[in-house]
Amino acid sequence: MTSAPAPAFRPSPAQLGLVGVTFLMWGGFFLVIPLITVHFVEGLGWAAASVGIVLGVRQLTQQGLTVFGGAWADRIGPKPLILAGCLIRTLGFGWMGFAESFGVLLAASVLAGIGGGLFDAPKSAAITAVTRPEHRGRMFSLISMAGNLGMVVGPLLGAWLSGVGFRTAALWAGSVYLVAFAVLALTLPRMTPPKRAEGASSLDGLRIALQDRVFRRFTLVLCGYFLLSTQLNVAVTLKAVALAGPAATGPLYGLSAGLAVLLQYPLLRLVERHIPTRPALVTAVILVATALGLMGFAATFPQLLACVVLYSLGTMLVYPTQQTLTARLAPEGRVGSYFGFSAISLGVGGALGNFLGGLLVDAGARLNLPTLPWLTLMAVGLVTAAGLQWALRGMGEVE
Repeated sequence: MTSAPAPAFRPSPAQLGLVGVTFLMWGGFFLVIPLITVHFVEGLGWAAASVGIVLGVRQLTQQGLTVFGGAWADRIGPKPLILAGCLIRTLGFGWMGFAESFGVLLAASVLAGIGGGLFDAPKSAAITAVTRPEHRGRMFSLISMAGNLGMVVGPLLGAWLSGVGFRTAALWAGSVYLVAFAVLALTLPRMTPPKRAEGASSLDGLRIALQDRVFRRFTLVLCGYFLLSTQLNVAVTLKAVALAGPAATGPLYGLSAGLAVLLQYPLLRLVERHIPTRPALVTAVILVATALGLMGFAATFPQLLACVVLYSLGTMLVYPTQQTLTARLAPEGRVGSYFGFSAISLGVGGALGNFLGGLLVDAGARLNLPTLPWLTLMAVGLVTAAGLQWALRGMGEVE
């Protein structure tokens, strides 16, 4: 007897709400974050290092809290945490508009980071909860497309609002999260987590994730990928500016985000039909590594953009595949904890990438070996791909 075909993927109001909110969150974030450096360094004459500290502390706050946000979502359900995170980020971004001292800006940034830490992993848990297992890859792909669209629209809106003033831009960014709050309050159902044994800790899910050998290896190896994924903001941007001047950043980011908006969903559908999940992830990381290696030989800006196309094809496959595998590895009732634990790879890999990217570029220039950073990054990517094959072998054949 043949099994009945899976129902077609038709997004529900809850799923559409999560896609729309992702666009709003990314758009609001990229509306104001790029303007912080412009306003406080170029406009007010602050030291660039002081603003760097502020942005770094926000990221560390968010990534650190994300680990626990996922565990709390397993305890009380994701919806209250997402809604609370939206409100707290509204306050954080709005407060930035009134910052006139380093201490106030730092406090506002920490508040914004706390908001992000509360809604990040719970949002992934909510996506998992409202989506059938066979549709999760497509759903996470739509989420990623919405985020990339927000990454395109946010800076454009921020550039327009910068003429009105940073305070206005910050208040707009905060207001976007109020809209996200309202959308999710109306569309996202309350998800009651399963009952826990009496006396069970809210952090038990993190302990289970840590003891899961396959998932622990998966998270550790993914640090290598996130080291590579940050290079669009570091080594790739520096190369683009060296080849075509500061104006090159617009086409660079526009191409990367635009490709994700246009191609991510159909590309994932194509891959799903022909390649199992684990080989697809490994292949995507190899694409990213190869693209970075080729960038070392790009002598013109169009050649670099051609490499960025290959790089983007890889990155747009990694996110939905990694999220799908995380949801698949998580035991029932521990999805939030697993998504929270997986944030460690982004936090560690992203921090190392920001540091090592610039360090490698400087070393290549100092040693007169311009291909050094790119070949090193390619080697990291190939090792990461082999590591993923090793880390996921305990799953058997992942279809």
